[in-house]
Amino acid sequence: MTGAEMPELAILDYRDELAGAFYDLNIEWIERMFTPEPLDLDILSHPRERIVDQGGTVLFAADGEAIIGTVALMPVGDGSFEVTKMAVTPAAQGRKVGERLLVALLERAQAQGIERVHLLTNSLCAPAIHLYEKIGFQHDAEIMRAYGAEYERCDVAMAWRPGA
Repeated sequence: MTGAEMPELAILDYRDELAGAFYDLNIEWIERMFTPEPLDLDILSHPRERIVDQGGTVLFAADGEAIIGTVALMPVGDGSFEVTKMAVTPAAQGRKVGERLLVALLERAQAQGIERVHLLTNSLCAPAIHLYEKIGFQHDAEIMRAYGAEYERCDVAMAWRPGA
């Protein structure tokens, strides 16, 4: 993609002062479509402990001073990582903010030699699923069997493998 196709945004690494934005962005979208589950609330309330301190990454998209999106790569054991908690403000949707965040996150994963990345979602999130497919995620029944039960709302599991 060329720079002309994506908004001029800053991609920021996690800082403790952004924890509130991580929570607020995600809880807003979850509540718009679903009911927050205990695992959601735990991760959203403790991003440093559940993600960053475990070797994961949380990124933010900033448009000037405004944080308009976020995404995380969370270790789930056995060398596997989950793309989780991706949210973009309603006002910024359609500006490819999620795509930019996801590409940056996967570039980090690849640079760190992470080879097993998956995500869990719901079929109601069709625009997000389309984005994931565009980026190279593939539907994966094994990921669904291994991790799908983590969320009641999960009915789609996808895997991304570098170079695939």
